Formats: sequence, C-alpha cells, structure tokens
Amino acid sequence: MIRKYLSITLAFVFTSAFAQDKIIVPSDLPMSVRMVKSEMHRCPKGWQLDFQKQPKWDYCHGVEMKGFLEVSEMYRDTVVYAYVRDFCNQMTHDDGTVETYRPYELSLDRINTAKLFFKMYWKTGDDKYRRAIDKFRMQFDFQPRTSEGGYWHKMVYPNQMWLDGMYMAQPFYAEYNRRFGKLREWQECIKQFKIIDKHTFDPVTGWNRHAWDEKATQRWANPTTGQSAHAWGRANGWYAMALVDVLQQMPEDIKNRGVLVEIFKRVAKQIRDKQDPKTGLWYQVLDRPGDEGNYFESSVSAMFIYTLYRGVFQGLLDESYLDAAEKGYDGFMKEFVDVQANGLVNIKKCCAVAGLGGRPYRMGDYKYYIEEAVRDNDPKAVGPFISLCIERERLAMRAQKASVVSKKNSAKSGKKGKK
Repeated sequence: MIRKYLSITLAFVFTSAFAQDKIIVPSDLPMSVRMVKSEMHRCPKGWQLDFQKQPKWDYCHGVEMKGFLEVSEMYRDTVVYAYVRDFCNQMTHDDGTVETYRPYELSLDRINTAKLFFKMYWKTGDDKYRRAIDKFRMQFDFQPRTSEGGYWHKMVYPNQMWLDGMYMAQPFYAEYNRRFGKLREWQECIKQFKIIDKHTFDPVTGWNRHAWDEKATQRWANPTTGQSAHAWGRANGWYAMALVDVLQQMPEDIKNRGVLVEIFKRVAKQIRDKQDPKTGLWYQVLDRPGDEGNYFESSVSAMFIYTLYRGVFQGLLDESYLDAAEKGYDGFMKEFVDVQANGLVNIKKCCAVAGLGGRPYRMGDYKYYIEEAVRDNDPKAVGPFISLCIERERLAMRAQKASVVSKKNSAKSGKKGKK
C-alpha cells in the first residue's frame, strides 16, 4: 500500500513539475506578442478580459484589444486577429446594436471599445460594423454638455468633465472624423480638449486634476474652481494618451491643430520632468510624490511611457524624449513585470479602480486614492503596456531600417569615390 501510494505521489509530482515547466509563451518573441499571448491564455475568450464572468461591453476590452490589433497587424498574426474578430462578432448584432451597450446611459466609457469596429469594418466589409459605428457616433449628439459645450462624463455625473472621458471618447470621434466625417467636426474635438484643459490644469503642480464640476456642487469639488483635490496618475495617463492618439488621427492642415500640439507638448514635458529619477516611474497620486502611502503604479507608468514613445514616433517630440521613455521601460520591467517559468507574463501593482462621487461616495482625497485596491493583470495596465511595447518595437525597426539605408548609401558613395 505504501509503495503504491509513493508511486502515485511521485507520478503526480513529476507530472506537475513537467506541466509547470512547459513553455506556454516563448521568451524569444517580441515583448508585445508575449504579453498578448499571455492574456489570451488566461482569457480564452475576449469578453473574459477584465475578470468578467459573462459577456459585457466595457471600456477595458478596448484598452487591451487595441494593442491586440496592433500586434496582429505588425507581426501578421492571424490567431490574435481572430481573437479580436470573434469578440466583436459575438458582441455585435446584424442591425448594429451591441450586446449590453445601453445608449440611454450616455456614458463616455462605453464608447472606447467601439474603436475596434473601424478595423473590423475595413477588414471584413461587414456592414453591421458600420451600423454599430454610426450608433456610437450618434451618442455624441445626445451627450449632455456643460455651458461651454464640454461633454459630461456620464449622465449620472451631471455637469462634470473627467480626464478619463477624453480617452474614452475623443480618439473614437477623431477616427470617425478622419474616415467619414466633415472638416468642421474637427473643431468640436479640439474644443473638448480646450475646455477640460482650461478647467482641470493646476499651474502650481503642472498636472491636471482628475475632474471638474462646473457647478462646484459636488462634495469633492473645490467650491471656487470646481476642481477635484488631486492629480490622479491614471487620469493624467488617459489624458496624455487621448492627446497623442487624437493627433495621430488629425490631419496636419486642420485649423487649430496647433492648440492640441501645444497642450500635448506641455503634458509630455511634465511627464519627463516629473519622472522619478531613481526608478523611472510615476506615482499613483502625482501631486504628492514621495508622501507616506503613495506608491509607483503600473497603469500610469505604462500610459506615460507609451505617450513618450508614440510622441517621438509621430514627430511631435524630439528624440531626447526617448531617454525618458527608455528609463521608464527599464523601470517598468524591474518593478511591475513578472515572468513565470512557463513564459506567461504578468503585470503587477495596478490600481483596480478610482473615481469620484457615486455610491458609496468617493471624495477623491489623498487617503482615498492610496487605499483603493491594487491587483495584477488589470487591463488598464496591460493594454497600455502592450501599446508601449509596440511603439518601442516600431521605433527599433525604423532605426534598423535607417541604419541599413545609411550603410547602403555609404557603400555607394565609396564606390563613386574610387572611380
């Protein structure tokens, strides 16, 4: 009996060790691909991202799958593309309605994932995606506004503009304008950034506050300015990514484009100047660096690094910003990235959620932000990490190509000199 028990035990240990050491994600793949493959292993269906138990239309899926599509295109990975396509197909009905999307909620958060439909429509030619795109575009026509014309973040947050909402809505609006819209609609996009920047920017710290209440009636709002109390890291990350993504879509000859370029350059300079000199990272609460309880947070760090890489690639920032981006990348890999023996990549230390008002009521004070739950493999960190890796890999490819061209030109010049 003992011998039989030992045999079973040893067999179990051997099998478990073998399974544990079995490579799921090879280490010789580009980091962007490794992260995507890790997530696909953890979540076999796209709707399972963000720890979902059943299909749900939410912004987090778009944050991640934007990077999935970029990986599929850059590396011609049909398996990754099929993963996104199957999610979009499952969630979208033939008439363009989307599963669990309720337009009457008038939430900017619900728009973000609709960005996937542009590429789905272009790739498949299926008219249901065009119909879905138009339905999300229609939400802007009904979205409540401040007196200056700024979109409320949600119907349930009256008179409020949040930095988060700029990323959730404006890149979609910009891509719609580029593909289907009219020139005058670009001015609406620019106006949204002008309004929120005017009312959330804090000249003392150089950061933007999380949100602004036009009526200054919320308990979290400053009674004079309407601003929330702090510059939350991820909110500034959403804002930075919104700026660079919109500028990517916006033609250079659009009137007043320079307004967004100036805002973006100010934001990028702040990101670089306030980068922690030791770790290369950024804090959960940006205007309280080094204070007790504050910590380096993965989503804001990923978003800022992406912004710097993308800004350089687009020519919006000079190449000196690459030093800050590379320092951030190195720090991110050391502080937040954990690779298992089987090759699965994990991202650590992401703030699960933070907001203002609601139930239970969130005051947005320092204590609130530093005490919100932290978790691993949150899409709000994983998605920007995939995107920053793509931009880093894209820049490396461009540099390699430039080097090859330079060597060829030098060789040609040498041959001419010998004649």
